[in-house]
Amino acid sequence: MRHQKAGRKLGRESSHRVSMLRNMVTSFFGDERIETTDAKAKELQKLVEKMITLGKQGTLHARRYALAVIKDRKIVKKLFEDIAPRFQDRQGGYTRIFKAGYRPGDGALLSVIELTTKTSSADKRKAEKKEKASISKSVSKKKGPSKTSPPKGEKGKKIAREKGPKEGEETK
Repeated sequence: MRHQKAGRKLGRESSHRVSMLRNMVTSFFGDERIETTDAKAKELQKLVEKMITLGKQGTLHARRYALAVIKDRKIVKKLFEDIAPRFQDRQGGYTRIFKAGYRPGDGALLSVIELTTKTSSADKRKAEKKEKASISKSVSKKKGPSKTSPPKGEKGKKIAREKGPKEGEETK
């Protein structure tokens, strides 16, 4: 039984698993987005959230803890100076995971994990929809009556259209 044993084994021994997750965290902060299997993404998310929390503290002690996990000093500098300040007002939820389909070779479920400040294509579409809706509402308010409805005050009256002379009639 695995009582009180948190985390996934990912089919690796502990040393391999730890080094793989360290490499993934380093790659993640370098690109701010990574595509991997669903189980790895969920494990990676835990570690990434902890690193961003350390980055928000900004102390020397926190930087040394981050360097114990992330072995690249340039990436740690980017974490503390660029990434962590973006999340200064947020209390967690720095990353999002969404499904990306299945891997052709073995059918493993793939997921994309990215920072929430980066806008995904779905978020861009939602923003465009909102923008179009607000523009159409503001245009319809400014326009006045539409072409299909009769002018104000003349709802019951028919509007006579000017037509040319009928057959057999002469023009004046």
